Amino acid sequence: MRRPAAPLLRCALILGLLLASVSCGGPERSKVTIMVPWSGTEFRAFYAVVKDFERGHPGIDVEPQVTRALTQQLDAAVGAEAEPDLAVLPSVGAITKYRGEGALKELDVDTRAYVQPFRALGMHEGDVYAVPVKADLKSLVWYDFRSAQAPSPPWSGHHHWCLGLESGPTSGWPGADWIADLVLSDAGVDTYTDWASGNAEWAEGPVEEAWTAWGKLVGAGLKGAASRNFRQAANSKDAHGCSLSHGSLSAMPFGSAQVNDAQYTYVPSSRDALEVSADFVGKFTRNDGADAFIRYLASTEAQRIWVNEPGFAVSANRKVTEYDNATQGRIAGILRSPDFALCFSAADAMDPDVSAAFYRAVLDYANGKEPGPLLTALDKVQQQLGYSSRKPAPTPLCSTPEPR
Repeated sequence: MRRPAAPLLRCALILGLLLASVSCGGPERSKVTIMVPWSGTEFRAFYAVVKDFERGHPGIDVEPQVTRALTQQLDAAVGAEAEPDLAVLPSVGAITKYRGEGALKELDVDTRAYVQPFRALGMHEGDVYAVPVKADLKSLVWYDFRSAQAPSPPWSGHHHWCLGLESGPTSGWPGADWIADLVLSDAGVDTYTDWASGNAEWAEGPVEEAWTAWGKLVGAGLKGAASRNFRQAANSKDAHGCSLSHGSLSAMPFGSAQVNDAQYTYVPSSRDALEVSADFVGKFTRNDGADAFIRYLASTEAQRIWVNEPGFAVSANRKVTEYDNATQGRIAGILRSPDFALCFSAADAMDPDVSAAFYRAVLDYANGKEPGPLLTALDKVQQQLGYSSRKPAPTPLCSTPEPR
């Protein structure tokens, strides 16, 4: 009855040897952590890029850490010396902050294919510290071609604007973008740059005028906007008869099939200068796998995959010119066009504490508070925490793409 024990013993010994060979001589896999704020279709697009990287780098696993409170989470991680290998940086102000603190590591990445001002805002003294992996054009006015003619400035009249300001920890940013767009289009590039850099007053002059103009423009659209999610603002079910929307394509709730010249389409909000933004990725550790992944994210190959996934991402890489969605491709073409000056989002360029106060003031204004005291308070925040008293703002905030 004991005779089967020998084969069993041999099997056990063979299995043990196999396990030993795997644990001792097998290739070790490297893990790369990356903190990201994306969800839904935006995350699925990013994850398609992750999987493509992993197929080409079988020894490296990429582990996304998804958080809506990216600013707070990243600050806490850096403060506790528990940084992720890579992270989406919440603003170009954050790039300056983390680089100045020594937390952000220099990158060995070639970003020469990226247009200005995106490329330079990720650099300092010629060295690369952040890569603009996903771009946005914010100065767009959207309308339903089936029910309205193409609108034109001053965007007033019978139109009812769709407006939602709720966005978790960063609630208020859609209004901040709109106010910045008005400063840019009405007061020009120099005034916009001074304000975004902390060198202009909030409570008087062009900034105060833009804030007042925004309130008059949106009018009744402010009611309930503070608690209405920004993605629901242009949705026909929740729009309450609104016909125009302001902002980037990625912030609109349209399906891919709806975004075309016969349904939802756009006009630029200015003929001269447009507001742009980007999600930058920076490195916080010495992980070699992280170096490989961020080089891949910056590559033309990865950018081409990303922009043709769901989520309406746009690339600032001038070599990425083919888009499955024609409207999306034309928006990307504006980023490469010498016809417009591109100015980076004012709130994203400000010190993170100032931009957070800006967002809160937008919510307070939408909830009925008078703009005067809010703007005076923002002047005080800027004096105490802004670049004017601490460090220079990122440069250049505005640039015109070179013709190619």
